Amino acid sequence: MLGIRTVSAFLKTLAVLGLALFLTSGAAAEPSPCAEIEEQGVAYAVCEFDARKSDIRLFLRNDKGEIFGAFSRLASELEKKGETLVFAMNAGMYSEDRAPVGLYVENGRTANVANTRPGPGNFHLKPNGVFWVDKGRAGVTETARFLKSRSHMQFATQSGPMLVIGGRIHPRIHEDGVSEKFRNGAGVADGHIVRFAISSRPVTFHQFARLFRDRLHCPDALFLDGGAASALYAPSLSRHDRFAPTMGPIVGVVEKAKP
Repeated sequence: MLGIRTVSAFLKTLAVLGLALFLTSGAAAEPSPCAEIEEQGVAYAVCEFDARKSDIRLFLRNDKGEIFGAFSRLASELEKKGETLVFAMNAGMYSEDRAPVGLYVENGRTANVANTRPGPGNFHLKPNGVFWVDKGRAGVTETARFLKSRSHMQFATQSGPMLVIGGRIHPRIHEDGVSEKFRNGAGVADGHIVRFAISSRPVTFHQFARLFRDRLHCPDALFLDGGAASALYAPSLSRHDRFAPTMGPIVGVVEKAKP
């Protein structure tokens, strides 16, 4: 009979192997894009997409200029066009009128310019950054570097702070931090693998940053939002966080209806 410690170690090994399969899957059977994992005693929902194969977009307003504000409204609008929303998450901080606080680019059009001003709050904890997608590529880039490159991306959203920068946790995110909130964010690996994550309970910035660096292996990751604003739409996990239509920018993955 196996001892308790042996069984515990075995189960942990299985959990790690399960995540490794999830993160590198792409073989025969169509894998679920999302999985529920545990890291440092905290459960997270993690969804992975390859920008070369998945249609990753940003959404703010419908064709009438009305802000979507909720996953259900976005899904319904896409359905009318013969498209299916397979994943969505709030995509950055926004003002009371739900307009983005920082840079926002949708379908190549800049709807809001970059915000480089100093100020209070998480967004202004420099360096902040930009999550972007363009022609099969994706990235998370510090705002100053992104602007200096004069890149013209198909989709881009600015938020802050950066969680991981070049494989290192943001210098102002400390292990002894005590502020705990629900948090969601995005990390990118290999220039095209995008990993989105949201916590199941309040966590510190350091816990969240370590998730991206140590477990999801993203050398660059960005905090998108936290608290009551953190929300996820993931049908593969039977997850649809429903709030009053008060969201701002939304990042989503879309599939065209099969004939």
